[in-house]
Amino acid sequence: MASIKEVADIAGVAVGTVSRVINNHPSVKQETREKVLAAIKEINYVPNEVARNFKMQKSMMIALLLPTIRHPFFSELAYYIEDELDRHDYKLILCNSKGKPEKEIYYFDILNQNKVAGIVAITYNDIEHSVVKDIPLVSIDRHFKDEISCVTSDNYNGGRIALQELHKAGVRHPAYLGYIATSIRGEVDLRKVGFMDAAKELGLPQADYEIPDLDEDLLNPHLDQILTAAQYKEVDGVFVNGDMLAARYIKRAREHGIHVPEDVKVVGYDGIQKDDLFYPFLSTIVQPVEEMARTAVRLLIQKVDGVELHKDLYRLPVTFRKGGTT
Repeated sequence: MASIKEVADIAGVAVGTVSRVINNHPSVKQETREKVLAAIKEINYVPNEVARNFKMQKSMMIALLLPTIRHPFFSELAYYIEDELDRHDYKLILCNSKGKPEKEIYYFDILNQNKVAGIVAITYNDIEHSVVKDIPLVSIDRHFKDEISCVTSDNYNGGRIALQELHKAGVRHPAYLGYIATSIRGEVDLRKVGFMDAAKELGLPQADYEIPDLDEDLLNPHLDQILTAAQYKEVDGVFVNGDMLAARYIKRAREHGIHVPEDVKVVGYDGIQKDDLFYPFLSTIVQPVEEMARTAVRLLIQKVDGVELHKDLYRLPVTFRKGGTT
């Protein structure tokens, strides 16, 4: 592995000069800076961020705690969070918890020991006791308490819009489909509340199907129960609390000879499908993923810099994108 001394030798400067170039110190002459940068590129030198943080007495590391990087929504969120951190010269540490509370607690302990500058966290588990008070934290989709800022989409209004769009498409027997909620009530739960409230206002019956979060083979029997209602015309439109689950529902419906949108119309939530290369193109409530990510980072950096925020909950507007399922 290349070292800072090798860079100094190639550039013909002192190690301290290389360090000043890496830290973008204004005292370095442009000619010298260019020689050092050329040497860094020549041997592909990567600065030791941990050592730099220790010397500067200030961490430039931000941790991102995710339930899973495999989900398209979370991976897109991580992409924009890393990009915004990079704009502010911070580095990202990814903590992929697989949704396990014990793993999230382990990560919080490790991050506390290593004194990261701050944490962006997405968790739906009861781990509030593990949140470290002296490390700034911004939550996404979960409002912990007043001193922890939360960034989320307008889930309640998203649920209302979903019902209204299904109704405009001719649905008169709507149903909600989502995974069984955990004991921790988060902003995501408001999607169902908004959907049900809008249905009541229109005088429509509301069917509610909540199922366990399982692998596809184990999930199918639960979906089959719901699809029976569509077969008997008891349900003609479904709002699914997540695009991935909506895709599973549509796939299983097709296997049962139920056609979308002719027999049952479907609206999802997230907006992870970016083009119409896949069929059908899902009608969905689109979350402003990029804005959520960049807002979370900017709020966290303000907290790191000691700025007192006068607001703890940031709900960003959603939009409806019509596809081929309504």
